[in-house]
This record gives sequence, C-alpha cells and structure tokens, in this order.
Amino acid sequence: MVSTFLRGAQRLVCLALACSMTLATAQGLPSLGDGSSMTTAAERKLGERIARELYRDPDYIDDAVLEDYVQSIWQPLLAAARQRGELTSEQDERYAWEILMGRDRTINAFALPGGYLGLHLGLIGAVSSRDELASVLAHELTHVTQRHISRLMEQSSRVTPWAIGAMILGALAVSKSPDAASAVIMGAQGAAVQSQLNFSRDMEREADRIGYGVATQAGFDPAGFVSMFDKLQQASKLNDNGSFPYLRSHPLTTERMADMQARQALLERRPVPAQPDLVHAMMAARARVLSNPGPDRLRSWVGEAGALGEVPAAQAAPVLYAGALSASRLRDDGAARSLVGRLRAAVQSDPKALRQAALLDAEVRAAAGDAGGALAALAAIPADLAGRPEMLLAAPLQIRSGRAAEVAQRLQARVALDPRDAAAWQQLASAYEQQGQTLRAIRAEAELQVARLDYAGALDRFKAAQNYARGPRQGNAAGDHIEASIIDVRARAIEAIVKEQEKERQAER
Repeated sequence: MVSTFLRGAQRLVCLALACSMTLATAQGLPSLGDGSSMTTAAERKLGERIARELYRDPDYIDDAVLEDYVQSIWQPLLAAARQRGELTSEQDERYAWEILMGRDRTINAFALPGGYLGLHLGLIGAVSSRDELASVLAHELTHVTQRHISRLMEQSSRVTPWAIGAMILGALAVSKSPDAASAVIMGAQGAAVQSQLNFSRDMEREADRIGYGVATQAGFDPAGFVSMFDKLQQASKLNDNGSFPYLRSHPLTTERMADMQARQALLERRPVPAQPDLVHAMMAARARVLSNPGPDRLRSWVGEAGALGEVPAAQAAPVLYAGALSASRLRDDGAARSLVGRLRAAVQSDPKALRQAALLDAEVRAAAGDAGGALAALAAIPADLAGRPEMLLAAPLQIRSGRAAEVAQRLQARVALDPRDAAAWQQLASAYEQQGQTLRAIRAEAELQVARLDYAGALDRFKAAQNYARGPRQGNAAGDHIEASIIDVRARAIEAIVKEQEKERQAER
C-alpha cells in the first residue's frame, strides 16, 4: 500500500484547485499581481486541516538530527525574506512556518496554505549541497509568501476554502489507489486544467525570481539554483518513472532554466570552498538510510562501508555514516561502533562534521543499551555547537538514570520558547511521570497533541488532567493548584477550537 504522506501532495493540491476552477473557467484569470481576499487566518486554518492528516501518517518523521540540519537552512531563509519585505508581519505572526518531513524516497517538496511545507527525505538524499536544498526551500517559501495557493483559490467564489480543503484531503486519500487517482485526473475539465497550468507557470517563475533573491541574501550560493535545475533536467530527460514528483508539480521549462543561468552569470563567481561540505554529505546519507530501511539495503550499505579503502574525507564520510547507521539498525553493534570510529577519524578536522559523528556515536551506543557511553559522546560536543538533537537524545537516557528533574528543567525552557515542539513535550511528560508529577505529565501529553494539531485528542487529555486534579492524590499541593489553573485555561481554549471545527464539518455536510 502506498502511504498518503507527502506523496505527490503538491500535485494533489493542484488537482483539487483545478477542480474548483472548473466553476470559474469563463471568468478568466487575474494578473499575477492581484491579491487574495482570503484572510491569512483562514489560510492558516486550511493548512492546519491538511497538516493534521499528514502528522497522523506513518511516514511522518520527526528526526531531531535531520530537523536540526534543515532548520539551519530554513531559518536564514526566513530571516532574509523578512529583510527583503517578502514576508509581511501579518504572515510572520499568523503562519506556522513548519516543515513536515516524510520518509518517502521520491524527490519532492511542496508548500501548503498557512506556512506549512513538506519535504521528502528522498530530496534531501539526492541534493549535492546545502545550497541546492536552500534553492528548493527558498522556492517553496516564496510560494507561501506570495500566497500562490490562496490566489488560485480565489478563482471560484462558489467553492469555499473548507470545501477545497476537503477536496485536498480526498485527493490524499485517493492517492492510495493509482487507478482512482487517474479517474480524478480524467474527470477534470481540460480547459480548467490548462488554465491552471498556465497560471502556475507564472507562479513558478515568480517563485524562482524571488526565491533566488532570498537564498542569495541568506548567504547561500545562487549556483545552487542552477545545479538543482541541472539535476531536474537530467531527470526529465530520463522520462520520469515516478521518482521525481517534483517535476510534475513544478514543471521545468527552458525559460526557467535560462533565467536562472542568466542571473547567475551576472553575479561575481564565488571561490570554491576550501573544504568540502561534510555535514551535508552525512545528512544526505542519513536521509537515504531513513527513507529506505529494508534489511537488504541496510546490509549493502554496511558492506560498502566495510570495504571502503583509503579515500578523501568527502568520499569517506557519507559512506561510513550510512554504514554505521545501517549496522545499528541491523543490531550489529560491533560493526556500527567500528564504522563510527572510522568516521570520527575521517572528519576530525571539521568541528561541525565531528559533531554529527558524535551524535551518531551517541545514537548507536544508546540503541545498544550503552547509556553511559552515549551520554559521554554527547557531553564531548562543544556547548557552542550543541542544540536540540543533543537535548532530545540525552533526555530519555538521563531520565532513566535518575536525573528527571534536571531534564524537566531544560525541557520546560525549550517548550517555553517553542510550544509546538512535540518531541520536547513527549520527553517532558516522561520526566514528570518519573518524578511522580502525574498532573503535569498529563498536561504535557495534552500539549503534545496540540503540537500535532490533534485538538480532539488534546481536549481528551486536558479533561483527564482536570478529573485527576479534582480527585484524591499525593504530591505538591501548591504546584498542583497552579498547574490545575493552567490546565483549566488551556482546556477552555482547546474546547473552543474543537467546537469551531465541528461547526465547520457540519456546514460542509
């Protein structure tokens, strides 16, 4: 069975929009500069509705290491968009600006309404540099800042955003059956599809142009746009066999390629980096392993790493990384540790790459049950390089070793800065439970559901916390009283959201 998560989601969004446009073909298309009357709040709600289903899909992955790497590219792009005025203060405040990753091996990325982006691990594993990945993310970011999806929705005044959302979700469900998906495609009116395609090409050019400026201002090499286009061009020449859905949702044209090449020619050529980007090579290897976890493929990566001779670090790092991670997944702890040791030696001159090797070392040791060794590997990482992955890898190990209070303090600070960090809430719930702070643990479980947009599930946990607070219990009475007050406020807020969603569902019937 083909998973619904992220697979061709941009194409499915376009299909749903094309269906809505059949009602407005005769009205013609507005100029690209026309705005959208759909509010940013409504667009965010629509995006949440779609993202909620993607969070539930088994292919959704919250990998702290890859997430940290992607965010190291994404955050500079957001900052550059703000500086350039592409990202308005209203969008900045109301949109989610979240990237959802899926295990899918296909080459794809897409934008959804309200600042949600999808990214396949297959794309991370295929790009050759962080600049190429930045070019894709900048392009998708521009689709959001320029409100391309909501502009397409404006083509029909008789189809509500919630009805369009229902069509998108229906298309996601239909993607489980290729035959049914073909029927949807054949059912769309040809004129409407052609109009949508023509308009999307204008949007693609705009996303290229503005995204190019955003990526350049963020400090990325604009040559990444050109080299990424070269990859896509080669794929299109090979007759896409389904591995490049990005080509279908983002049609590659000679005009787009020529425009990027012309822009690149006007810029001063950047010097070749003194050192290869070992971090990207290792993260691409991680993405490939996590997206293709079959035993045969894992064994082949282990074998390739084991047979690797003396080669430069740029060649050795991704092979050794993939081999070590694969060996750990196969429960071959001896091979995994041996390959990690070789990886550390290969990247020892690059502090950032050495950090990734240490994170992998900790991951391998934790999987083998060596909590002390894993924590030692994490402790050796310089404080100025450590971040979310170190905290989340260490948390369960420290909780089991009796340091739950220390862990809870760090995680409280984390969720205060980012209340949508579901993994942090999950670990915080475990830390509270370990300390016997049941009320706080239940609330953390509720906040975890909020972070995943499962408001009904969150309300259920908040109500469980309220029931617990009213019953006989042991613990810190004063702390529980404050926590109970917070829970009451949060429960009312989430209940209002659940009721609003129910009204919307009733209105659609």
